[in-house]
Amino acid sequence: MASVILRAYRFVFARKSLYTLNMLIYRLALRGLGVLNYENDRVSGEMAFLRRYFAGKNNAIILDIGGNAGDYAARIMQIAPTSRVYSFEPHPKTFDQLRATSEKYGFRCLNLGCGSENERRMLFDYADKDGSKHASLYGEVIRDIHGAPASTHWVEIVRVDDFVRKEGLKEIDLLKIDTEGSELDVLKGCSDFVAQKRIKAIHFEFNEMNIASRVFFKDFWEFLADYEFYRMMPNGLVPIVEYSPLLCEIFAYQNIVALLRREST
Repeated sequence: MASVILRAYRFVFARKSLYTLNMLIYRLALRGLGVLNYENDRVSGEMAFLRRYFAGKNNAIILDIGGNAGDYAARIMQIAPTSRVYSFEPHPKTFDQLRATSEKYGFRCLNLGCGSENERRMLFDYADKDGSKHASLYGEVIRDIHGAPASTHWVEIVRVDDFVRKEGLKEIDLLKIDTEGSELDVLKGCSDFVAQKRIKAIHFEFNEMNIASRVFFKDFWEFLADYEFYRMMPNGLVPIVEYSPLLCEIFAYQNIVALLRREST
């Protein structure tokens, strides 16, 4: 039935005169698929996901990579107050905001970034809005994707595997990654914990910043072979049953949740 409708649609609507209408339908469909729903944590589905995921969980361990001003960590502490949250933010100006939020809500903040190596890296942000949510380890994110002059900061980068060993953490209930293009690098830095199936859930963004880092959705799909993938919707998670370039390689804002298979049942 679906194929019949698609063939009929193509025959009737694939016209130059209807191009603007088709573009509108396309953009509406993207939002209906969980893409470009960025206005707030209810529209994005983050709030619904966190409430459902932490229901009945006590003493959960969360690593919030790319903590920014601390909104995500604060929501977790409100929903699951017995949790231990470690929030990482490398930007020196943004970290001041994160520290203030951590003092209010009782989570731990660290002036560090995370990646595939322990090293110092250059962090790029807007020259006129330094301390923004778009700061990235890829200068192309600021200069080309956002089309703005960039400021720079040298920041410390650590591997998650090394951090959790030092802290004596045996398991991570949720690893959240929002690093404006370097999400896969963060995962590579916790490859041991991933391979040992010690991370129950991973929440990461996939968007246009991945063009700057040259990372495909398929790279995540292959790296997280023991996980089941879901796209976040305002009222729940929709499973991504199989990899499809057409449906997965959409370089626009979307929240992806990868659940370890025993966690998704």
